[in-house]
Amino acid sequence: MNVVAKTETGRALGDAFAVVRDRLPGKGKIADQRREAFDAYERLGLPHRRIEDWKYTDLRALMREVLPLAPAPDAAALNRAADAVKLRAIEGVRRLVLVDGAFAPDLSDLGNLEKGLSIRPLREVLDAGDGALSVQAFASDISNPMIALNGAMATDGVVIDVANGAVLAQPLHIVHVASGTAPAAMFTRSLLRLGRDTSVTLVESYLAGEGAKAYQTHDGLVVAIGDNARFDHVRLVEDSADAFNISSATISLGAHAHFNTFGLTSGGHVSRYQLTITCAGEGSKVETNGVNLINGKQHADTTLFMDHAVPHCASREIFRAVVDDRAHSVFQGRIIVRPDAQKTDAKMMTRALLLSDDAEADNKPELEIFADDVTCGHGATTGALDESLLFYMRARGLPEKEAQALLIQAFVGEAIETIASDALREVAIAAAQRWLQARA
Repeated sequence: MNVVAKTETGRALGDAFAVVRDRLPGKGKIADQRREAFDAYERLGLPHRRIEDWKYTDLRALMREVLPLAPAPDAAALNRAADAVKLRAIEGVRRLVLVDGAFAPDLSDLGNLEKGLSIRPLREVLDAGDGALSVQAFASDISNPMIALNGAMATDGVVIDVANGAVLAQPLHIVHVASGTAPAAMFTRSLLRLGRDTSVTLVESYLAGEGAKAYQTHDGLVVAIGDNARFDHVRLVEDSADAFNISSATISLGAHAHFNTFGLTSGGHVSRYQLTITCAGEGSKVETNGVNLINGKQHADTTLFMDHAVPHCASREIFRAVVDDRAHSVFQGRIIVRPDAQKTDAKMMTRALLLSDDAEADNKPELEIFADDVTCGHGATTGALDESLLFYMRARGLPEKEAQALLIQAFVGEAIETIASDALREVAIAAAQRWLQARA
């Protein structure tokens, strides 16, 4: 077992937990789970490059200080958050806003819920003592130190239940906003439980209010997808340029369930998204797609663990990275096929496009196959823009940056096109275009 030596950063986190533990929601069993999670974090410490899964994202080097837990947002903070939400508003969605790690009901749309839909703040659920639900929300793998830390420190989030047979017409939109003018850390966790034969679309956005900088976002998402259910998920990370975003998602699929997810990271100084997906029911299908658009000295890491635990399941992973200046993109994708998971069909492809000599991309696709009747494959490529295509476009009057933008749009388009909703696909395209316009 790899054990990371404690650093000043690790000790500061220990001090922070001791100070705030009485402020955290949930007593009894939940308080015990928090203590257990923090003990697990303390045993492991901040991960660094000698741990294989963190080889390319050394938090002991990158995370030079631990920020204090963000205070509850006051009126001024809520006003700054409202402005940020308005700037990135998405039409036709039900908005659920978390400001500085706290649910903001006045900025959220909680009226006229569709039949079969229940939405509650996590703090309210924990304070009410809903033991079974609380345990499920905190049942993530505490062998991962950052997931354990999130479980120990989470102050709020959203608990969403969708009853059997409910097909939601309106997408849900969880908006994470950092609004504080002083640097702070936010720890949130949300739980979604989708019943049988349901259909749900969720968008997650990470934004910064005016003046917010050098903050840290630690978010966790736990999703249970029922039999014959469909879950579409779009994740957009547009944090401020000096922010840290260390997030995770744990997804479990029932029989014949369908999970389609797309993530785009264009903001933040350092980001790490850890996605664990388990096909727990036969006949389930997973489509996982992502894009990193980064420049400057940004560091963006997407780490995927795809667990085929039962037979007759399929998964597809498409990941694209566009890296400029001295930025560093990381994709680690591991597909494991368990001994009983016969007839698995799993394929993974990652491609990186380097726009400068100093840009760096580490792509690490892996397969672990313990069944003999499967169809599996993976691949990875890294390269630069096609000079002949650039010359062709510039010879016809296009400026160099505009020609590059067109080729970049085509490069990331395969991943963006996997978004099922036309409207949300346009939202993702708009986010990509903002990044392209900023570098023009």
